[in-house]
Amino acid sequence: MSKKKVSLKDFSHKPGRLVDIDGSGFLPLPPPYDKLDLEPKIKELSEEAQKKYECDLDGFTGYKLPRPETEEEKRKLIEKFLKGLKKLFDSENNWTFQQILFLTMEFCAKCQTCSAACPIYNESGKEDIYRPTFRSDILRRLYKKYVKTGGKFFAKVSGNDIDVTWTMLARLMELSYRCTICRRCAQTCPIGVDNALVTREIRKIFSQELGITVAPLHEKGSVQQLRVGSSTGMSAEPFLDNIEFLEEEVEERTGMKFKWPMDVAGADILLMHNAGEFLAWPENPEAFAIIMEVAGLSWTLSSEALGYDSVNYGVWYDDVQFAKVALKHAQAAKKLGVKKIVLGECGHAHKALTVIADRVLVGDLNIPRESSMTLLRELIQSGRIKVDPSRNDDIMTTMHDPCNLVRLMGVVKPQRDVLKAVCNNFREMAPYGVENYCCGGGSGFAITQDLNFPSFRENLSGRAKMRQILDVFQDVIGPEQKKYVCAPCSNCKGAIRDMFASYDVFDKCNILYGGLVELVVNAMVDIDKPFLEWEWH
Repeated sequence: MSKKKVSLKDFSHKPGRLVDIDGSGFLPLPPPYDKLDLEPKIKELSEEAQKKYECDLDGFTGYKLPRPETEEEKRKLIEKFLKGLKKLFDSENNWTFQQILFLTMEFCAKCQTCSAACPIYNESGKEDIYRPTFRSDILRRLYKKYVKTGGKFFAKVSGNDIDVTWTMLARLMELSYRCTICRRCAQTCPIGVDNALVTREIRKIFSQELGITVAPLHEKGSVQQLRVGSSTGMSAEPFLDNIEFLEEEVEERTGMKFKWPMDVAGADILLMHNAGEFLAWPENPEAFAIIMEVAGLSWTLSSEALGYDSVNYGVWYDDVQFAKVALKHAQAAKKLGVKKIVLGECGHAHKALTVIADRVLVGDLNIPRESSMTLLRELIQSGRIKVDPSRNDDIMTTMHDPCNLVRLMGVVKPQRDVLKAVCNNFREMAPYGVENYCCGGGSGFAITQDLNFPSFRENLSGRAKMRQILDVFQDVIGPEQKKYVCAPCSNCKGAIRDMFASYDVFDKCNILYGGLVELVVNAMVDIDKPFLEWEWH
């Protein structure tokens, strides 16, 4: 692995791969993975793929972008990038984040407090290009040279010049996909510089100006969601068929027979799930339905396009796509006339439809939105749901904090109050709450399965989370004890699922992952037999 400081000259001009990542410099994991040869091997791109796709940063590719064939093509891409760069600092074209981006460009003290907080940089063995300030320094130099008055002159006399080449832009593009936008860096900065926002805004230039996106986020994500109704590709008809199947499954598992309310006008609550839950983790929406039914709430699901899928991937790469999806979500709720939207266990959907959508949803589209975490706590503390925590006594449980829900929104205590009410054997990871580490799948990493990108996620971006999980259960790490990572977020569950599979965690350590409501239903006194199916993983 390279450990050298990477110069901007090399970043712009050096041909071939800039750094090699082979895992030899990574921080060791706790037992039973305390030797590098016990970890999954990092997958190399084939020679054919290396020739075809831009991968000259570190040998990985998230964008899977074919290399431009001509110099003219490269020149046009550079022109579009510089045009988009100027728009970032124009209040009419960047109504979302222009002010904080401007402050970030002008006032970084380069103290590297952010680097000390970045799990990818530290777990990599402090590889220079993964420093949060590395990509920000590149954008900052471009901003000062091409956006500020007299920038080209001052760049030369100050010694802070930067050469804009296609090699540099292609590496910067990939570098924006080596950060999960977990925002530990922004949280720790003493003067409020937001290097995670820089990552997001670089992605935005490539998407909105160059038409270059990560396919799982764009074509297979928000574009498909707007066209079909869901980012999973599931239209309304199969969604309704799926609900009928889940109703039957709930009856088989619990003996409870009831119709899930669908498109009920005037209901108090529209419950919106990440549609991936219906397909990958159906026990999660099943558990929600059981809880809502037993509590006697006035609630409904929606079969309207986008009304049954709370995903909004635009929050990670594109303002236009974000706004289109957020409006559709609000319109689905308005059509039913519900009093509020409650978001299921999906971290980025929480942030997208509550914090960020506040800038989009106005007038009668500004429908109240609430986290399911607070609703669940209210139901348990009020006694509308009766639980016996001893029913989970055979399980050691810990809590994973989804970045978007916890660090970015401050929802920390409600899910813990719920978990402590339904589990006697709960222990916290270190650190936890707003200091917790990303699952490694944030900002689209969890759904990017192309070529060798899963190796970056499972070996590096998820490494701090893997370390936390192994550490918290280290005294009972063997397969004799059942252990459960409660991860109330679809995206996080996807990342943890793939990481556990690549390390064979279930068979070696008997650690299961899942949501919060599954543990709640497992503890409910109204349910005769265990709801959790341990062997499923």
